[in-house]
Amino acid sequence: MAFNLTGFSVSSNSDQEKHVKVLVLGSGPAGLTAALYAARAELDPVVLTGMELGGQAALTHTIENYPGFPDGVGGAELGELFQKQAERFGATVEFDTANSVDLSQRPYKIITENSNYLADSLIIATGARPNHLDVPGEVELTGKGVSYCATCDGWFFKEKKVVVVGGGDSALEEALFLTRFASSVTIIHRRDSLRAGKVLQNRALTNPKINFVWDTVVTEVVGTEKVTSLALKNTKSGELSSMQTDGLFIFIGHTPNTQMFRGQLEMDELGYINANHFMETSLPGIFVAGEVADSHFRQVITSAGMGASAAIQATHFLEKEAIEA
Repeated sequence: MAFNLTGFSVSSNSDQEKHVKVLVLGSGPAGLTAALYAARAELDPVVLTGMELGGQAALTHTIENYPGFPDGVGGAELGELFQKQAERFGATVEFDTANSVDLSQRPYKIITENSNYLADSLIIATGARPNHLDVPGEVELTGKGVSYCATCDGWFFKEKKVVVVGGGDSALEEALFLTRFASSVTIIHRRDSLRAGKVLQNRALTNPKINFVWDTVVTEVVGTEKVTSLALKNTKSGELSSMQTDGLFIFIGHTPNTQMFRGQLEMDELGYINANHFMETSLPGIFVAGEVADSHFRQVITSAGMGASAAIQATHFLEKEAIEA
């Protein structure tokens, strides 16, 4: 889920300081679902959208695996529906970006582009961004043949030739999934051996639909209205070549949007925020939801479920605090 956390100067709008019961960081499925549940508990949640309403899901052309939409739904449209439903019950959605947080004491302080917030509880749903190749054509053709989610977009490549970039578990899992639809799947890896587990390697290496191109990187994604081919370079010989393809799936890892919270919340070695099954973090009153704490599923429905759980726990936390006060 896209949530811009860096690149801005910190403001000090103390005259615009706002005290809220629940502040939600992120406007993807996790954040907006959390806002919906918190709003229905009459906690008047405020959602800071970041730079993109709807998160990563909003970049998906059509989502066909979210229950209730048998004909599919556009990612941006689904995000708008999430927002309208949360607002209907009293959530406030602010098109604002968090710059920094101070979690040293409660209420927690969040400094944004436009205001300062003091939050009794905080739900972090800032998501994770897929790592990019950073080559010409990649950004321009995202959604037009370039994808970072086989589960989301694989169906659109029925009987077409696709390429997967990567050599870890995710790359092979997604490549195997794509064989359900594509006529052929070519895995391009910068090395001559895979990093994935042996079971996945064996499944991929013995699948008749999967081919491998070793010691190779993509240097350009070629196409105008859609992807037509890739420019390639051999990492050992330097030889240049090209490959025709209908789609490019990139699985070279994700980076969680947790820069602001480093040194303040417990995280794993990859930077994902640690949480228990109640979505509770290492600090009281701070909860997480979605891909910021989920390096495995990364689905709209699982993120939404985590958002509901986080908001329910935030409600319990604030109710208990009021009783004990």
